[in-house]
Amino acid sequence: MDNIDKRIIEFINKHHVLTLATSRNNIPYCANCFYVYHEKKNMLVFTTDHTTKHAQDAIQQDTVAGSIVLETNVVGKIQGVQFQGRMFEPKEELLKQVKTKYLKRFPVAMLMKTHLWVVELSFLKFTDNRLGFGKKLIWGTEESEKIS
Repeated sequence: MDNIDKRIIEFINKHHVLTLATSRNNIPYCANCFYVYHEKKNMLVFTTDHTTKHAQDAIQQDTVAGSIVLETNVVGKIQGVQFQGRMFEPKEELLKQVKTKYLKRFPVAMLMKTHLWVVELSFLKFTDNRLGFGKKLIWGTEESEKIS
């Protein structure tokens, strides 16, 4: 994995809700999910049932996009990440790793039956107006045909 600017990683780790955008049959859909970031694997980890629209969409079309944002009315403090990647259910060793990370961040999830999913990130664009109006830090490629 190429080096991701530490400011992007710090922002992702500071937050816990993402907006996930899926698409099936050219019909888009968005969902909000609590997440944890697995830095070593460069994955966002979240839980959702198989019956949700976004899970069903991802089963058919695993290329997804999304965002993580800081809500503010102050233009000089605007920050947000837009991402692209591949969404799937982790299995075996990866499942153990992401489950440990997710439950550490959200221990209440131990009381629920959870179905963990990940987004393996291929593109990150971080807008941070604190660095200058419209300043963007980019990692990866946003060309969806290059997403594996």
